[in-house]
Amino acid sequence: MNKTVVLKLGGSVITEKQSAGVINHTRLQEIAETLASYRHLPLIIIHGAGSCGHPEAQRFAIQSGVTHENAVGVGETHRAVAGLNTAVVQVLRDAGLDAVGIHPFCGSYAENGRLISFETKHLDRMANLGIIPVLHGDVVMDTERGACIISGDQLVLNIAIGISAGRVGLATDVPGVLAKGNVIRKIHRSVIQEIDLGESGKTDVTGGMRGKVEELLSLADAGIPSSIFHIEKLGDFLAGDDHSGTDIVEI
Repeated sequence: MNKTVVLKLGGSVITEKQSAGVINHTRLQEIAETLASYRHLPLIIIHGAGSCGHPEAQRFAIQSGVTHENAVGVGETHRAVAGLNTAVVQVLRDAGLDAVGIHPFCGSYAENGRLISFETKHLDRMANLGIIPVLHGDVVMDTERGACIISGDQLVLNIAIGISAGRVGLATDVPGVLAKGNVIRKIHRSVIQEIDLGESGKTDVTGGMRGKVEELLSLADAGIPSSIFHIEKLGDFLAGDDHSGTDIVEI
């Protein structure tokens, strides 16, 4: 079985989502220190955009389609998320990890908002050599829309399935998927219609918690379990211990 761990760091974890372009460097350093303790694990990281990218995508209405009138927003949005990626990679490297930034904008293609061309095999090869690929939610060109936003959650799905990942984790600013304030410890497709997932109250053009769960259910359909947990439980997840969050599994 593939031992590679696919880890998504939520945008709200590494940025101040209410303050455009503000990176949470203190949290990033804490994350890097935790990851350094598990450097033996083959790891692929994807991070969300948070306040670096969502405001730009919204201002230029990227999700409504890109024409000559708003094409300038493609570059503006990519620069915002690429800048965050550079900061994340630098903090990881400062902690002694061999992290390398990879931009989905380069070499990916989508059709009506879904990736149709996205290579993953090189990512697994990197991880097994001790190199940590660090990807991020990004704007990519689209056959139907001109360009679109590809969320970090969609990247998680494509990468995990593409490499048959051993484990998938989403580190967030909440303890898991919540129902009436309580963590739902296990979700599978047969019960999803009974759960009110709500929507993100922040500037998020990729679907909030509902989008996360829908992507992870597709992973479960492929036989790959995943977990959503609070960032403070990152060490527990990496160790394979109880993270007190939500597991999304096959029936």
